[in-house]
Parts: sequence; structure tokens; C-alpha cells
Amino acid sequence: MEQKNNYQPLLTVERYHDISMGHRVVGHEHKCRHLHGHNYRIHFVCSAQQVDSLGRIIDFGIIKSLLCEWLEEHWDHRMMLWNEDPLLTSLLEVVPDDIVIVPFNPTAEAIATYLVEEVAPQLLQGTEVSLIACRVEETAKCSASYHRLPQL
Repeated sequence: MEQKNNYQPLLTVERYHDISMGHRVVGHEHKCRHLHGHNYRIHFVCSAQQVDSLGRIIDFGIIKSLLCEWLEEHWDHRMMLWNEDPLLTSLLEVVPDDIVIVPFNPTAEAIATYLVEEVAPQLLQGTEVSLIACRVEETAKCSASYHRLPQL
């Protein structure tokens, strides 16, 4: 009996960007419940249904201008807090311009999910490219990834 090849090839491109950002994880059982920060490395993995006339999914410079620069403008050197964080009101009184309010408890997993599902579709609109995965490194040893698996 001959086995069929049941995989779909997937061509991707990846670019990463580094930012510095603070956060805290509400309800965390250890140190991460405190305000602290990371030098994040965020990896963007993009794909498209077809390549362009040059054989590319997307130019790396476009990823930089759309996704990386968005990180710089909105999250770099800021403090990310959940909109339900009990400290939010107090911190907004002291440093309102330094706070990024998000609708999720800011774990690396939630940040990766938010970038793929909420941020990237808006930023990549009109490019025929999708952000299909994102890896958020909090340290060189610790990261979380979110992947949109292709429909087979």
C-alpha cells in the first residue's frame, strides 16, 4: 500500500525586533506579580498564498516599517498593564503617558496571541500577507509562541 504525502508546504519569512517594556502578571504566584521589565525579542513569522514577481512573500523592510515600527511607537519603553489590574488607576495618575493598557493579563503567551490576532491583521491589511506566528522572548531562556495553523 502506497502512503500519500499528506503535508502542505508552507513558505514563511521571519524578522525579529527588540524592545524594552515593563509589565506585571496579575495573580502570578511568584516574582512576576511585581512590576518588572524585559528586553523582549519579538519574532514575526509571515506567510502568503503566493510569492510576488521577485519570488518573495514580502520585503523584510515592509515587515520592519509595519510591524517593528508599530512596536517601537506603541510598546517600547512603556509599562503594559491589563485593563483589570488593580494597580492601573494609581499608576495612570502618576505616569499616564507611560502605560499601555491591554485587554489581557500580559503574559508572553497573551502578547504573542494579541499580536497575531489583533494587531497584525490591521497593519498588514492590503499586503496579501498574514502574520501566522509570533514568538515573544522575555529572556534568552524563556519564550512563548502563538501559531495560526493553516487549514488543510
